[in-house]
Amino acid sequence: MKRDAQRLLVVTTVLVCIGIVMVYSSSSCYAYEQFYDSAFYLKRHLMHLAIAVLLAVFTLRFDYRKLRDRAGVLLLFSILSLVFVLLPGIGHEAGGARRWFRLGVLGFQPSEFAGLFLIIYLADILDRKQGCIKNFFYGFIPPLIISGLVVLLVLLQPDLGSAVAILTVSLIMMFVAGVKRRHLLSLLFVSIPALFVLIFRVPYRIKRIVGYLAPWGDAQGAGFQIVQSFLALGSGGIFGVGLGCSRQKLFYLPQAHTDFIFSIIGEELGLIGTLGIVLLFSAFVYLGMSISIKAKDLFGKFLAMGITLSIALKAIINIAVSTGAIPTKGLPLPFISYGGTALIFNIVAVALLLNIASK
Repeated sequence: MKRDAQRLLVVTTVLVCIGIVMVYSSSSCYAYEQFYDSAFYLKRHLMHLAIAVLLAVFTLRFDYRKLRDRAGVLLLFSILSLVFVLLPGIGHEAGGARRWFRLGVLGFQPSEFAGLFLIIYLADILDRKQGCIKNFFYGFIPPLIISGLVVLLVLLQPDLGSAVAILTVSLIMMFVAGVKRRHLLSLLFVSIPALFVLIFRVPYRIKRIVGYLAPWGDAQGAGFQIVQSFLALGSGGIFGVGLGCSRQKLFYLPQAHTDFIFSIIGEELGLIGTLGIVLLFSAFVYLGMSISIKAKDLFGKFLAMGITLSIALKAIINIAVSTGAIPTKGLPLPFISYGGTALIFNIVAVALLLNIASK
């Protein structure tokens, strides 16, 4: 295994290990109150991790270049999954959103693997269309239509955070592949009215924006989550209150083991802990981009770049939400937050990066 791959494996392993500790620390009280088992979420997290490792081992032994022949099938599977999850009686509804399939004790979110499979498809089509990539109709429109379809289906769940992440990665991949800037700028300009409607015509999103702009003005309502996150991060200081000693996880901070696990890290491990997480993700991005640059074929370059951008963007959004830099979005912190599908497919994505680096 090459040096970049070895370092990436170490960084990912450290992030996963931190996740195991913090999932238990942040969820134990809530799990005991709900299920009389403080390790309930930890056990499920470890089960998902075991599945992820098995799939990662298979991915490492599979030549990533063979994915080109299966890119269309994987994308079709993603689109059908995103359609079926919207159907009553098939998709599982929770919190007003229909984003999950339930299979007994297991549940999975199709938008997670749809994002990865779309990256694989885009890497293939952008490679094949290099000869006409600057042409509006033949180089720009085909990948845009496919990306737009996936984004639209994710928006219907509704899941604006995942949709924005998927669209952003798609557009960056197209830009790097050689799509003309004026085509991308035209798309962004045309998208402004749609973005306005999606944000300012949906009541619960307006509520989130109000909570973001003036959280202390409605600390028991729209601003509750971000205020509790501020209290967690602020009380941690430089060195934290100690591992397992968080007060905000005691039924104050909602989704402490998922969306706001970074805040619990800040409270228990302090500024040192949060900076450590940021540095680990920075190292991940550096190593992922290094693998992309050194890949021997364009498909591998685009694939590695898309995977790295996807994981980096999710980490940035999660940390930005926890620190109040952007309005609340329901995206977990990669490798660290509790979340079965996200953990599985993030680790499989890393296995693909290692696969590309080894060729």
